[in-house]
Amino acid sequence: MYQTDRGNYNKQETLTHSLTHSCLGKFVIAAVVIGAMLLVAYLTVPSEEKMRYEITDDIVQCISENDSIKTDGIDAFVNNIGYTFTYADSAQVSSNALEEFKKYNKLEIYKHAFFTTAYVTNNFRPEGTRVGFGMLGLVVPTVNFKDLLLRVGPMHKGYDQKLIQQVPEREEYMGDNPDLDIFHEPHLR
Repeated sequence: MYQTDRGNYNKQETLTHSLTHSCLGKFVIAAVVIGAMLLVAYLTVPSEEKMRYEITDDIVQCISENDSIKTDGIDAFVNNIGYTFTYADSAQVSSNALEEFKKYNKLEIYKHAFFTTAYVTNNFRPEGTRVGFGMLGLVVPTVNFKDLLLRVGPMHKGYDQKLIQQVPEREEYMGDNPDLDIFHEPHLR
């Protein structure tokens, strides 16, 4: 076959084409994108006041929604997604629950460079439990009812009281079997 074009097949690539197809160019583009995302994250970190308001509202929703049903991790996750986009109804919230929460728990907010975290500390968990984080202007709760301390009472009433009370044994007639006693089993003979 006869080749019609006998010129040089090397094309002159543009600078943008060379930049997007080289390893260094891909690294520079990734660094610029990550830098832009970090800048946006830095500028939209929720303030301490917003975090305190949103997390307190989420905790109030968690307390008012708990109705003696022990939730597992999936229920808590689904509830926290709902708490992110809703606010507590003032008609259903008992002020007593919020007062008890504030009496026995302390809400601590820590602001970091690109996000903010909220912790609840109490006598049950003195190291604190994370109950929410905020980034990109959004506050996401991670509240679990098991981490909150709402009631405090004595474990036992005095030092002379036994912790475990002895239950009186009931003597029930089990029938007569002369081969069975405490240390004797007939099938092991």
